Amino acid sequence: MALTRRQKEVLDAIASFVKEHQYNPSFDELASALGLASLATVHKHILALESKQYLTRNYNRSRSVELTPKYFEEQRQFDEPGAIPLMGRIAAGQPVESFDRGGSVSFADFANSADTYALEVRGDSMIEDHICSGDFVLVQRINHVRNGDIVVALVEKRETTLKRFYDEGDAIRLQPANSEMSPIRVPKPDVEIQGKVLAVLRKYR
Repeated sequence: MALTRRQKEVLDAIASFVKEHQYNPSFDELASALGLASLATVHKHILALESKQYLTRNYNRSRSVELTPKYFEEQRQFDEPGAIPLMGRIAAGQPVESFDRGGSVSFADFANSADTYALEVRGDSMIEDHICSGDFVLVQRINHVRNGDIVVALVEKRETTLKRFYDEGDAIRLQPANSEMSPIRVPKPDVEIQGKVLAVLRKYR
């Protein structure tokens, strides 16, 4: 279950208090740290976080609230070196408007530059290159690519797509890797290359 912004603030406040004092906060101290006047509000957040397994409580102690390993594991993943921004989704069918979704994906073995980012693939136009819907692609921001490179292309300054790039003089051919789909041909001034694919990550459930 996802955390709300306020629940994340509660967890971080507990972690900060423990780091500073070397013991767990009381409800009064936690309310003060969060700027809350109501202990009932603190209690509500504690119950919700306990149900999500981020906290445990020892009912025989006044300083009963303790962070669970789940919290620290998620913090390690968030702070992991090599994590890069997850910028949104990219079409692998017809171009669609891109959008910012936020978050991050770790590609520690590949991400060695600030010019890398991740996109989640939607569509089947690249399946013959083994890029499937639901995969993540690692992209390097670059303006100049070679024929045959798999690229992120911005078409007519409003839609993005994932295709193989071919320069045909006055036009750019954006070639799908799916024999059932036709290429997209666009006048060269209407195509902006936003990056080249470096790697593909697939998560099996």
